[in-house]
Amino acid sequence: MSALRSFAHAVVDAIDGIYQTAIEQSNFRIQIVLTLLVVAGAIVLHFDLVRWAVIVIACGAVMTAELFNTGLEHGIDLFQPGNHPLARSAKHAGAGAVLMIAIAAGAAVALAYGTALLGK
Repeated sequence: MSALRSFAHAVVDAIDGIYQTAIEQSNFRIQIVLTLLVVAGAIVLHFDLVRWAVIVIACGAVMTAELFNTGLEHGIDLFQPGNHPLARSAKHAGAGAVLMIAIAAGAAVALAYGTALLGK
């Protein structure tokens, strides 16, 4: 198999993973909607390049964390379908990671919007 074909398959698999997560995870769908709202506001406010970079990184990090967390949950469910304290702890740690980056992203986006609205 050629490298290009292998890369193309990897991209298709990645897109499928994003699609499946969007179908399965309501939080991911909420994050997509929030990202679209943040982007729409940035367009209206004519964000400069730095502010665009902030929101792209912030929103991308949150959605990436959610994808990792979904993978973690599926892996745990595959190997430990029942209730187990370590499985519970691992799932909660994954959810905590998403929460932490969501808080940080929210702060970064708020700063980007605040400075744009204040004209700084």
